[in-house]
Amino acid sequence: MKRNAFVLLLVLSLALSACARNSNPQPVGADAPADNVPDIVGEYALNGVDFFEQEYGGRLTIKAGDQPGQFSLYWLVTGYVQEGTGTLEGNQLSVEWWTVSGPIEDLHGAALYTVTVNGELYGTRTAEGFDTRETETAYPNE
Repeated sequence: MKRNAFVLLLVLSLALSACARNSNPQPVGADAPADNVPDIVGEYALNGVDFFEQEYGGRLTIKAGDQPGQFSLYWLVTGYVQEGTGTLEGNQLSVEWWTVSGPIEDLHGAALYTVTVNGELYGTRTAEGFDTRETETAYPNE
């Protein structure tokens, strides 16, 4: 049953990535003022460039954490399912993330996103063992 769920998530991830690609992912809004950040809980379409300089797309879900300013994050991206925890300070979301399933199963690292006035997130991700950074932009699904 777990394998069937994983295969279904992987197929969904690949389908979403085909729909979410944008060759120049840029946020639409200006950076949110640190004292007036929109709610970031929700579903996002995701575009990025990975550690191998390949474009990818997918979906990001952000849920409220146990404490104010804390969040749980879930990525379905081309070939990977990832989870993370984040803390929002001003308009900066700092995240620790790890791979749940994918070609490189022990992949983990950190990310730093800026939140825009439109609730978009953009920033970079690092991973242990890689010298390069990923760039990622997430657009709220309304």
